[in-house]
Amino acid sequence: MDQSASGNDCKNNFCIDKLIAARKSLKLSLEKSRTLGLALEKAGPRLEEINQRLPSLEAAVRPIRADKDALVAVGGHINRAVGPAAAVLKVFDAVHGLEKSLLSDPSNDLPGYLSVLKRLEEALRFLGDNCGLAIQWLEDIIEYLEDNRVADGMYLSNLKTSLKGLRELQNDGERVHLDGGLLDAALDKLENEFRRLLMEHSVPLPMSAPSLGEQACIAPSPLPVTVIQKLQAILGRLIANNRLEKCITIYVEVRSSNVRASLKALDLDYLEISISQFNNVQSIEGHIEQWGKHLEFAVKHLFEAEFNLCNDVFERIGLDVWMGCFAKIAAQAGILAFLQFGRTITESKKEPIKLLKLLDIFSSLNKLRLDFNRLFGGAACVEIQNLTRDLIKRVIDGAAEIFWEIFVQVELQRQSPPPQDGSIPRLVSSITDYCNELLGDNYRPILSQVLVIHQSWKQKKFQEMILVNEVLKIIKAVDLNLETWVKAYGDATLSCVFAMNCHWHLYKHLKGTKLGELMGDSWLKEHEQYKEYYSAIFLRESWGKLPGHLSREGLILFSGGRATARDLVKKRLKTFNEAFDEMFRKQSVWVIPERDLREKTCQLIVQTVLPVYRSYMQTYGPLVEKDASSSKYAKYTVQGLEQMLLSLFLPRRERYGSFKGRPTGSKIDNGVDLCRTASAVA
Repeated sequence: MDQSASGNDCKNNFCIDKLIAARKSLKLSLEKSRTLGLALEKAGPRLEEINQRLPSLEAAVRPIRADKDALVAVGGHINRAVGPAAAVLKVFDAVHGLEKSLLSDPSNDLPGYLSVLKRLEEALRFLGDNCGLAIQWLEDIIEYLEDNRVADGMYLSNLKTSLKGLRELQNDGERVHLDGGLLDAALDKLENEFRRLLMEHSVPLPMSAPSLGEQACIAPSPLPVTVIQKLQAILGRLIANNRLEKCITIYVEVRSSNVRASLKALDLDYLEISISQFNNVQSIEGHIEQWGKHLEFAVKHLFEAEFNLCNDVFERIGLDVWMGCFAKIAAQAGILAFLQFGRTITESKKEPIKLLKLLDIFSSLNKLRLDFNRLFGGAACVEIQNLTRDLIKRVIDGAAEIFWEIFVQVELQRQSPPPQDGSIPRLVSSITDYCNELLGDNYRPILSQVLVIHQSWKQKKFQEMILVNEVLKIIKAVDLNLETWVKAYGDATLSCVFAMNCHWHLYKHLKGTKLGELMGDSWLKEHEQYKEYYSAIFLRESWGKLPGHLSREGLILFSGGRATARDLVKKRLKTFNEAFDEMFRKQSVWVIPERDLREKTCQLIVQTVLPVYRSYMQTYGPLVEKDASSSKYAKYTVQGLEQMLLSLFLPRRERYGSFKGRPTGSKIDNGVDLCRTASAVA
């Protein structure tokens, strides 16, 4: 039993030892597991880090895995791409080095400024030519790296994005992005310098209207040579950068403004006048005369100078450019206003003086014909050419129309009644003065030229004496009118006064004139003889009858016959007084405008009446003077009768002391409108 127990104890101890050993083993395993778990916990992040680094490691070792030939060739491709890019960067740095010089004032050193600007242009041309090439080379190397798998894909993707941005900048405003707007800023400064040079040396001519006759002081060129050379140098750079139009705009603005300022001293406000602002051509006659002088001055001096200056400044660019520039200056400076004023005159109503003013306008234009052709003959001046041609046509048509109508209007006036006071019809004096003026040295050659041109337009045969022949027709029509009007009077003596007036007027005012020379001495002499003829008839049929009333028949004074004689004297004086009063009353409203003819006629009347009346009153006056009713018979003294007779035939205004006779040889009576059929005779 003891042995059994002892054996059991031994077994139990052995089991316990095994259990203890197992416990220790388990404990050790748990510690190792815990240690391993801690180690694994620490290894997780490291594995994650390694996992993240694997792609870059793979990319780093990829060239090692790439094809050997590709690895050898990649160096050359990279060098070829980097070379142009490095050159571009070097020039780009040089561009920024010019910035300080180009942002300075060009007027300080214009040649130096232009030299720096030229370097900038050359640098930008280089950049423009080579930026695209450098980008292309870089794109090629990226494509090579991508095709041969010798570079990381993400790296290549970033490179592609950068190159795409560069390509877009190159295609969209390349120069602006290349220089940061430096070239445009420099060109703007040059434009400002171009304007400054022009404005500083564009000074209006110091003149006034009275100085038009003293034009020798006007310089042939309005700008110094050195300034012109500077302008040309600036133009060269601006044209190279497509800024010619801006230069022309500046030039035209400055120079046209200068011409306008020069013309302002001449007071040209009248050029803007419209037809509604004047009643007739006579009211602006002075403006028309000024117009011719001002136009000649503007063309021969102001526009001539601008024409030459445009040629000097823009000659290197080409004829079309500087002619176009001049055309704009001329148009903006006022040449169109001159032409429009002439057109306004052509549109005014027809009247005799208008013909003379149209001839003045034609004369001014014709005098400037060669200048107009030379200055405004280019294609750029087509507007000025068209307006000038239109004005000339209107002037010629208008002048010819008025001239050809004169004869027609003279004939139409034949049906009008003659003046009631026997004076000279305005038509007669106006037409003769008018024709004299047309035949004068000032107008005859101009009118002849106008009529020849007008006839050629109508394809009519040329007539060398066209003006002379028409004037002869007009004067013959006037003669026929006079013959008709002489017969139109109901009173024969008034008819004689009218005939005396007209014939003497024609003789007196045409003798020694162009019209008188044309009509001839025989024609003039004929009118003088007609005046004498009608004067004799007038005296015989009117005042010549008065002395017959103072007959001495039956007035032999003897004792016892005085009463009979007194009665006869009273009766004859009464008859004389009645006849005298009636004749004086009637003729006191008649008019003889010419002073010499009036005084001579009055003297003839006095010589016809007064001696007989004086003798009669001296002999028989005492018979009635003592009579209580003597004032009825001895009504007039000799002196009173003479004063009355000498006061006859005065023009109405002269009778009241307010009339001033029109000077001999003065211009046509512009109050007569030959284009009306109302009485221009009365």
